[in-house]
Amino acid sequence: MARFRILPHKTPLAGEIEIPPSKSHTLRAVLFGMMARGTTRVKNYLESPDTASMILAARLLGATIDIQPHLAIVHGIGGQFKPAEDVIPCGNSGQVLRFIGALAGLSSSYTILTGDLSIRHNRPVKPLLDGLNQLGAFAISSRLDGYAPIIIRGPIKGGSAFLSGEDSQPISGLLIAGAFAQVPTELKVVNPGEKPWILLTLDWFDRLGIRYRNENFERYQMAGGSSISGFEYTVPGDFSSAAFPLAAALVTHSELLLKNLDMTDPQGDKAIVDTLQKMGARLEIDAKHKTIAVKKNSHLKGRKIDVNDFIDAVPILAVVACFADGETEIVNAAIARKKESDRIRCIAHELKKMGADIEEKTDGLLIRPSSLRGAQLDSHHDHRLALALSVAALGAEGESTIHGVECAAKTYPSFQKDFSALGAQIEALP
Repeated sequence: MARFRILPHKTPLAGEIEIPPSKSHTLRAVLFGMMARGTTRVKNYLESPDTASMILAARLLGATIDIQPHLAIVHGIGGQFKPAEDVIPCGNSGQVLRFIGALAGLSSSYTILTGDLSIRHNRPVKPLLDGLNQLGAFAISSRLDGYAPIIIRGPIKGGSAFLSGEDSQPISGLLIAGAFAQVPTELKVVNPGEKPWILLTLDWFDRLGIRYRNENFERYQMAGGSSISGFEYTVPGDFSSAAFPLAAALVTHSELLLKNLDMTDPQGDKAIVDTLQKMGARLEIDAKHKTIAVKKNSHLKGRKIDVNDFIDAVPILAVVACFADGETEIVNAAIARKKESDRIRCIAHELKKMGADIEEKTDGLLIRPSSLRGAQLDSHHDHRLALALSVAALGAEGESTIHGVECAAKTYPSFQKDFSALGAQIEALP
């Protein structure tokens, strides 16, 4: 198990940092390239375990994918599935499980999908299975517990499905399946959440000319029968990953320049920028050059934050809140308990080791100003916890060790290298 040994900063961090490519865009680009006719070129894709899982899934379903430095060339199946060559291992990726699982509902053969411990025990897939069954496919959890492994056989026969929408991924998956089904489908959603991630999927539909109708995120109509051609796409920087250098600059009173951030991109997690500004962060946004500069002398103040539109920011916002004056309340975050870890419970548990005044709520966290100290910390095999705790350690008094940091490669494989170049004292240990 890999670990980071981190010393608190002695001098401010300084320099510029290239934000890694978006995981969510990378996975969708490979997925739609698989479904397209002809060749798709995905430039600047994120090289991560999740991307490798999506590429493997696409290959098992009949696509041919050539990997070159910073370029994935996808020769698509034109919507014509072959029976899966093997069980599809989704690794640690909820998107691969839900998106490929939904598309498996278009195939007349059986498809089996599984994943790692988190996928099999902490990432519920019942909403997807219920939706597929309502649309006429066969979809079942092999252990009958609502988790992977799952077994799916189509084809979808059309009609309507009623779903709970707290987690956006089953909704996005069924929308994608509905786009390519040979019959019209309709989704009716109660309690729609994580709306920006639905908009990300719909933005891809707009880009590729896929027809749909969205009524307030509560009712979707898919005409079906979509046929798309190969395309070229350059993956933009990931705002989810940008949250960590943004926060690191604030807690260490540093000036940094973050590059490769397009504020016009529909990623939901760009809301972190506005939230930090409202807390008092001094940020200079250059839309033309796609940069954000973090300036010194920010005075952070606690506030109430509804985080549902950028749910992945829960761990790093909890860290930033420790360094803010006044109380911070993070609300509407219940779905964060069903990610790679129970992020509400786990970040509270780890920050308490560092002396944080943090209180766990059913759907969020209450954090008061805290003087953090170094500690032995655990990532809980969750990349966002590993990265958030690394930022906390930079602003703490004394040395910290974070165990299980290999998971950081899921979204930010260059984290240790990038931060060391900025002057952070982060040592990667086997």
